[in-house]
Amino acid sequence: MTTLSTRTDHAMLIGGELRPASNGAMIEATNPATGQVIGCFPAGTRTDVDLAVTAAQRAAPAWRRTEATARAALVEQLASAIAEHAEEFARLDTADNGSLLREMRRDVTATVSWLRYFAGLALQARGTTLPGSPDTLTYTTRFPYGVVGRIVPFNHPFMFAAGKLAAPLIAGNTVVLKPSEHTSLSALRLAELAAEILPAGVVNVVTGWGSEAGDALVAHPGVRRLAFTGSVATGLTIQRRAAEAAVKTVTLELGGKNPLVVFPDADLDVVVDAAVRGMNFTWQGQSCGSLSRVLVHTDVHDAFVERLAERVSALRPGLPEDAASDTGAIVNTQQLQKVLRYVQIGRDEGARLCVGGDRVTDGELAAGLFVRPTLFTDVDPGSRLAQEEIFGPVLAALRFRDEQEAVSIANSTRFGLTASVFTSDLATAHRFAEAVDAGYVWINEVSRHIPGAPYGGVRDSGIGREEELDELISYTQIKNVHINFREQTA
Repeated sequence: MTTLSTRTDHAMLIGGELRPASNGAMIEATNPATGQVIGCFPAGTRTDVDLAVTAAQRAAPAWRRTEATARAALVEQLASAIAEHAEEFARLDTADNGSLLREMRRDVTATVSWLRYFAGLALQARGTTLPGSPDTLTYTTRFPYGVVGRIVPFNHPFMFAAGKLAAPLIAGNTVVLKPSEHTSLSALRLAELAAEILPAGVVNVVTGWGSEAGDALVAHPGVRRLAFTGSVATGLTIQRRAAEAAVKTVTLELGGKNPLVVFPDADLDVVVDAAVRGMNFTWQGQSCGSLSRVLVHTDVHDAFVERLAERVSALRPGLPEDAASDTGAIVNTQQLQKVLRYVQIGRDEGARLCVGGDRVTDGELAAGLFVRPTLFTDVDPGSRLAQEEIFGPVLAALRFRDEQEAVSIANSTRFGLTASVFTSDLATAHRFAEAVDAGYVWINEVSRHIPGAPYGGVRDSGIGREEELDELISYTQIKNVHINFREQTA
């Protein structure tokens, strides 16, 4: 079990060594559920990023030459070490980002599965042969980029920090990982395990502010492959900064304003439960895949919203370690203020606040950053409440009259990450799945990720797919080789 209070010896991993920031600067980590400082970690600099990239470059040739099955064995070993420390990682994330402990335990379990899944794909990054004449041969091979920069967000700190190492490592790349400055503790503990298992420089972890350490990683000419999970605004900045530095391959998994569509033939009790799960209230709605717009057919709208309001109002904010809690704390003050600002925007736009919308300041929650789960109805499809990602526990209910209008409203935002439809009519379900602009669609289901199914968005929700073979392939480049076997004559 790790000590979660005021630990000050968290260190970055650069070239196999645990070290502080080059200038000695530190950032405080604060538990959003209690307001208590739980540790400090390095505020990495541009110099630190350069050192990390240099270390990754030094390690890259040997890691590339390592047999794929040997790389997979080391990733499997890392997965086993994580499993042994699962409770420690879950509690670190709960203390650092405020989400429920039971959810962070699931995150660690998912991380181990991701690592083992990609280890099992180690021999699938294959080339091809092309038909030719008897005395020629043309074939392709796949080879790594070299150094990959991986920048991950605050909502699933450990799952993204550790799980997103799998594909680039298995593909033969070395990695410089930059966790969120709001939730870096579990990534630094991961660095300690990685230092014991992987060759020096294969994984490097640099913490610090996005404006310095993150920007330095994006703009570094030695990093030709970048992957980022986070907001649209930051994703656009990364594209611009990367393009200014060099020709880079960039994949982005960004935000969403995802629709859950309820047709009148659906079982309303089933969909009410699904809507609560799909909104991801158990981690305060802080998920890009949250189904934050519920589109309900006008024939069942009032009955559905009444049942949904009852369910949402019953959700109990509480300390994340308490098994009876239904929602935890917002990750930081800035995000809390954003959520409350959107609640006011919803009121100002004329939407009707059915449930919640206020900060919880009672008893043991008074020092924390808690917002009561919130439901608005009578939401205009063109309003900011219906168009903009809040990344908080705010659910908007909208009406539609027919299938065409449902698709039109669903597709009316700049996003296209996930979508869900509930109906007992298979033809309706298939038509909606075909027409909706989203990268991942559920029919009579929400939130479930299937191993091997590509996850990612369209429009401003991102570029690229993850969680399956294409993610592994995306960390490789292709080379064509042509051989002439004919006898060479003068």
